[in-house]
Amino acid sequence: MRHIALFVATLLLFGLSAEAEETSGPSQAPPPGTYHLDPAHARLIFSVSHLGFSDYTAFFRKMDATLGFDPVDPESMVLTATVDPASVETLYPDPAYDFNAILAGESFLDAANHPEIRFVSTKVRQTGPHEAAVTGDLTLHGITKPIILRVRYNGGYAGHPLDAGARIGFSAEGALFRSDFGMGFGIPAPGTTIGVGDLVTLRIEAEFLNPDAQGVQTGP
Repeated sequence: MRHIALFVATLLLFGLSAEAEETSGPSQAPPPGTYHLDPAHARLIFSVSHLGFSDYTAFFRKMDATLGFDPVDPESMVLTATVDPASVETLYPDPAYDFNAILAGESFLDAANHPEIRFVSTKVRQTGPHEAAVTGDLTLHGITKPIILRVRYNGGYAGHPLDAGARIGFSAEGALFRSDFGMGFGIPAPGTTIGVGDLVTLRIEAEFLNPDAQGVQTGP
């Protein structure tokens, strides 16, 4: 019963807070500033064709990012992100076979020699009210090349009683050819699908926090 009461109280708190924002007080829009990735609400997922039968999907457990956020001038924003390639997670079901180590190993990501994947934005082009094409330099497997991410801004707020500060959220998609980054192992021969595809698709879900934002702060 205690858990149910806590849940109901939380719902009421959210409802009363939302009602107060609608009826009085200054805007709750997230202010400009430097925001940092909230790892509890972030995921970088990649997929690649397996024999042409399915898209094999995995993700990374460790990543970080910093965003210079400006809702008034989105094209001025700058994103820097890093990923630990050794943190690749395949959820392979047989504990006797470390498939994570295979992908992190020499044939693919080679994390021992290239311990960081890095993305630094170089251009933001707004393509819609909440969408943008973000071009940046991706360093992967020791090679740096430009890629483009299609990004959607999902909104945010300046603060909330149950949060640590200003919060914003984004979804993004992109793609690359792994052979462009020196990872050609297992790519199917021309005319076949027997192997692991060259094209890698990316999906990113990310929320960012700024506990020091200058704006309406209703949290602790």
